[in-house]
Amino acid sequence: MSKVIDKDKFQVLNYVKKEEYIGSMDGMRFMLRKKASGEETKLETIIWPEPLGYAKTPESKKQHMEFEFSQPGLEEAIDWMNGQYGQLKELWNVMK
Repeated sequence: MSKVIDKDKFQVLNYVKKEEYIGSMDGMRFMLRKKASGEETKLETIIWPEPLGYAKTPESKKQHMEFEFSQPGLEEAIDWMNGQYGQLKELWNVMK
């Protein structure tokens, strides 16, 4: 079975209201953060390959997506990250 982020266990929305949330899963690093866009608040989700952290990774290696800042938006972000993890396996396996 391939590895995925479990929606039931990944309850980080309250944390993201105040701080950026950074994590990793088998070669894929990710960040979730609150982003004000006009009068709307979005959940910005960014993924990039290991080994470098966010600040040291070139922008060209990062993928950004925005979702509604809500529980359903978080679930969409998780679906997107899991999908990208599965589709871009060769990118995440570089360090193995």
